[in-house]
Amino acid sequence: MKRPLITKALTTFALTATLATASYAAECGGGFNGFVKGLRQEAQSMGYDAGLTKRFFANVAQDQKVLAADRRQGVFQKNFTEFSRHLISQNRINTGKKKAQQYSAIFDRIEREYGVSRGVLLAFWAFETDYGGYQGDFNTLNALVTLSHDCRRPELFRPQVFAALELYARGEFDPNRTTGAWAGEIGMVQMLPADIIENGVDGDGDGKVSLKTSAPDALLSGGKMLSHLGWRAGEPWLQEVTVPAEMDWSLSGTAKALPISKWQAMGVQPRSGAWQAKGLNGKLILPQGRKGPAFIAYPNFDVYFEWNQSFTYVLTAAYFGTRLMGGPVFDGGAPEQGLSGPQMKQLQKKLAARGHDVGKIDGILGAGTRAATQAEQKRLGLPADAWPTAKLLNAL
Repeated sequence: MKRPLITKALTTFALTATLATASYAAECGGGFNGFVKGLRQEAQSMGYDAGLTKRFFANVAQDQKVLAADRRQGVFQKNFTEFSRHLISQNRINTGKKKAQQYSAIFDRIEREYGVSRGVLLAFWAFETDYGGYQGDFNTLNALVTLSHDCRRPELFRPQVFAALELYARGEFDPNRTTGAWAGEIGMVQMLPADIIENGVDGDGDGKVSLKTSAPDALLSGGKMLSHLGWRAGEPWLQEVTVPAEMDWSLSGTAKALPISKWQAMGVQPRSGAWQAKGLNGKLILPQGRKGPAFIAYPNFDVYFEWNQSFTYVLTAAYFGTRLMGGPVFDGGAPEQGLSGPQMKQLQKKLAARGHDVGKIDGILGAGTRAATQAEQKRLGLPADAWPTAKLLNAL
């Protein structure tokens, strides 16, 4: 499963490279050959040998398929229930259980050293590459240079080009043969070159970090990366709950954390079992409004957004992690009818006209659109659960 937005994490190497060459940071677009020449000059100014950089960039080419993939995000227009059912199959659950047994010793090590549950990494492994079965066939260097040349998000991708160059200098990257996802991620859990430099782990003891062919290497590297992104060892990340018929719905959402005791006092209860961590704060997540599925997200849930920035993907990955640890299928409830893609675009235009920052008008219910929806629901006296409906659209 290809994620639409790359991780926000940059390694010390990438940050240093970016700061040292600030004059190049704003450059994008123009002739592709001239752009590549600029990258070579920048690499040499960083201290890389001219011959090395010439060989590294010798066959780089612009990839139009990468640009097409970058702009194709239709699957993220699905609501949480549809999206999770699209990604979570019985086969993926069964395979996850088998992988958990096969690599039990590796998962034990990850939990011991990094405090990351096996369910979390199994879910990423499943969604990113179907447990390593499909890792992408885009030439990684072409993808990174293409996205650096494109002017949508060059500041995210340009440092990764030089991280790939560093891996090449170490003999750990082949500019002609290294392949992966369209956004430049490599291996079974899809890590960017800069993340590999910082978090790569030789899990099988062969002296190399091989994220494409070694599950121990990939899983331990993923665990280390999550730890560096702020994962709190041994703590839960998501728990399904039930909510009362009436409460202050404006308290829900990813921006508001309250002590579990306060949620409990308002009538929020675990759907099954006891609270996983009563002493922690949690956020009430209502992906399809107050009548749909409901979850309490613990602090570790925020780390998911460092891996991926799509709310629906993040919630689905977190939920799948609980399923792989033996959790129940969520209660879909009876949510109110959501908006179609064209209606969502219309809503976004109306919200933007009222001064809300909803980002791109793309028909996707992202974080900005959810926050703006909730603010307008509250202003209009509607249940402020951040789930846009035709009633809100008509009221605007």
